[in-house]
Amino acid sequence: MNKPVLGLVVGVVLGAVDGATAWFTPAVRDQMTGILIGSSVKGMVVGLLAGWFARKVRSVPMGIALGCALGLLFAFLVALGGDEKGNHYYLEIMLPGFVVGGIIGFLTQRWGDLPAQKA
Repeated sequence: MNKPVLGLVVGVVLGAVDGATAWFTPAVRDQMTGILIGSSVKGMVVGLLAGWFARKVRSVPMGIALGCALGLLFAFLVALGGDEKGNHYYLEIMLPGFVVGGIIGFLTQRWGDLPAQKA
């Protein structure tokens, strides 16, 4: 499996796990479906970008840093929206996004196939 595809798969799975943590915030339990879908899509995008980066740059620390930055950025954009009552859950959204992005960055650097070298 190549690195971008690996990033996509890992991103969907970890994004869903990230979204499932919203269950611990009782005020948003009625929005779980949208949160799970949004977190999975966010994870897919981070995974795809981290996988593309891993094909170009072979550095685990840089991959982790990029994954963390992308996860934090997309989580911040989601947190900006808030809910229908005007509440913003920055810490609850951005902390797991940061961690999941770092894990995706690590996994895309360590595993997955690189493109074949032309002879």
